[in-house]
Amino acid sequence: MAVRVIDVNVGVFDENDRIADEVRKDNREKGCRMINIMASPGAGKTTLLLRTIEALKSDCRIGVMEADIEASVDAEKMQEAGVRSIQVHTGGECAMDASMVQQALKEFDVSDLDLLFLENVGNLVCTAEQDTGADANVEILSVPEGDDKPLKYPLMFSVCQCVLINKIDTRPWFAFDDEAVVERIHRLNPEAEVFFLSGKTGEGFDQWIDWIRNVFLQR
Repeated sequence: MAVRVIDVNVGVFDENDRIADEVRKDNREKGCRMINIMASPGAGKTTLLLRTIEALKSDCRIGVMEADIEASVDAEKMQEAGVRSIQVHTGGECAMDASMVQQALKEFDVSDLDLLFLENVGNLVCTAEQDTGADANVEILSVPEGDDKPLKYPLMFSVCQCVLINKIDTRPWFAFDDEAVVERIHRLNPEAEVFFLSGKTGEGFDQWIDWIRNVFLQR
């Protein structure tokens, strides 16, 4: 019995990439830029975002799109802090794709925002695989996770324009090699910016905030 062969001439990610380009174009026409924040669960995404927004709120109008499989804990934290936010449930999917972002943006008008942060679902695999329509990808790697993560999850560190090494206040309790992690990241992605900081204490935040201002808020 002959095996049926089907030729697929369009890549599985082509449609997603088309929608991602639409999202970027639509946001830019409205004067809004989007930053996709990715990290493992517990890396400190929400705490770091809240401190980032506090540092930038006098410079620009900011919104947050929170993505999770279930619950609305993070969006509630943002709203309690006075940050305009929306919660997106992914229906069991382990990451946001461009179509999900586009659907969410229909309910969350960004025409009055300068900057939109997408706090993606927490993991180091699926979130790196698809273009969300963001203007930049940012990975948060926390010190307790270890300096070997670029070796184990190379795609994640390859697609990010910026990597934040978070929770540097925990250095006394963990063996984390700063030089090794930077070398491993730059071996995969020579152009990536790498900043060491603490979302809890604010140490090292100036470089990260300056990067956002220089890349996204220059008029």
